Amino acid sequence: MIFKRVGHVRPYPDHGRYSAKDWADVPPRPVRLEELVTTKRTLDLELLLDEDSTFFGDLFPHVVQWKGELFLEDGLHRAVRAALGQRAVVHARVLVHDGQTVA
Repeated sequence: MIFKRVGHVRPYPDHGRYSAKDWADVPPRPVRLEELVTTKRTLDLELLLDEDSTFFGDLFPHVVQWKGELFLEDGLHRAVRAALGQRAVVHARVLVHDGQTVA
């Protein structure tokens, strides 16, 4: 299995970060794919196959650390691409979320 678990919701409270600009202050770090829990069950193949899929967005997936687990919030296509390339690690922005909304 590629991921720790396939989820379908975000089990954590809203963190207040919505755009790539909101995430810009979170430094990317390596994350093992097998540690990630997805928050989406489906993947848009167009995003997976599009070479310019990050042109208007962030280069790094967005991950939320909540109650000791890492939830892949955005960038499922990037993580799957890494797995298809036989890479076990992806560089992602990891937000440690304590339950408080970030302003």
